[in-house]
Amino acid sequence: MNTGKYIFAQLIEFLPQRIFDRIVMKYEGNKYVKHFTCWNQLLVMMFGQLSNRDSLRDLTSIISAHSNKAYHLGFGKNVTRSNLAKVNERREPRIFEEFAYHMIDIARRKRIYKEFEIEGKVFAFDSTTIDLCLSVFWWAKFRRTKAGIKMHTLYEIQTDIPTFIHITEAKVHDQRAMDEIPYEQGAYYVFDRGYFDLKRLYHINEIEAYFVIRQRGNLQYEVINESDTMHNADGVLSDQVIRLTNYLTKQKYPAVLRRVTYYAADKNKTFVYLTNNMEMPATQVALLYKYRWRVELFFKWIKQHLKIKSFWGTTETAVRIQIYSAITAYCMVAIVEHDLKLHRSTYEVLRILSASLLDKTPIKELFTKEPEYVADDGQLTLNFI
Repeated sequence: MNTGKYIFAQLIEFLPQRIFDRIVMKYEGNKYVKHFTCWNQLLVMMFGQLSNRDSLRDLTSIISAHSNKAYHLGFGKNVTRSNLAKVNERREPRIFEEFAYHMIDIARRKRIYKEFEIEGKVFAFDSTTIDLCLSVFWWAKFRRTKAGIKMHTLYEIQTDIPTFIHITEAKVHDQRAMDEIPYEQGAYYVFDRGYFDLKRLYHINEIEAYFVIRQRGNLQYEVINESDTMHNADGVLSDQVIRLTNYLTKQKYPAVLRRVTYYAADKNKTFVYLTNNMEMPATQVALLYKYRWRVELFFKWIKQHLKIKSFWGTTETAVRIQIYSAITAYCMVAIVEHDLKLHRSTYEVLRILSASLLDKTPIKELFTKEPEYVADDGQLTLNFI
């Protein structure tokens, strides 16, 4: 069916253009526009993401070299560096943000796996700091000589999809971003110890959601109950129900907590986890925290394979448009992997597609050969980090 179409043209068929057009109409994004529409802008930005372009000049040079293909790729007319820079600085970034969240919803619905070990939704929350040049990105001042932004990400483990993106200045503390998370009742939220804030964790408990977090510092507590089951073979050293005894800490978290001590033999290291789930087996508490590493993999891959580390514009608007275009591209590839039943990791699909955007091979034919290796960076590692 797609014979004769470029790979990139086949990919954009998985984008719901009607939804995007409605969002554009909502914000009047195409008002007074004759040639280079918001849709053209999105496709050019996504092409730059998927083809790993380093700058606007690099991107427009490639498009210019293939100008005879521009119509078939959906780029419209006259994609110049100055024109693209101008629209990235002036157009409403909420257009691209809302569309990115729509793509996130589609990808989540398609990629929920029923065979996941833990029943219920599992999210990992973390942030990555993107360093910027202070003299160019003056609006994102971080330190005296540096600028930067933080991308706080809520990552759904079952689907490998980022479900919530919160962009702030780099100087904003990670714990403050916890207030922005759209918590869901009954879901699990996994945090690194940098998010250890008892008051905010108690809020999760109050809305009847669950958290797993590594203990930070020395807590004063009394043991209410301790499991008599011998867990050493599974790495579990202790499984206790505790109550905080320090005046300040028990004011912040007045309920009981579960404290699981786990020994990771491969790291020869002991980890202490706190959770408000009293029913889950202790080994699954350790497993939940182990899954947190997937959000780190996401940050690593999106920085290496999608362009959010080097920006193609200097204004806050341009930066936001580029980040949300990257998220849209990531979700599109995840949807393609599901719909075409490619049975590869999203990261592997990204690698192969990025090298084939201007080929005219049907997408599925690129993945008919068996991979020559078993291990893949995108797969979950079983190491503790």
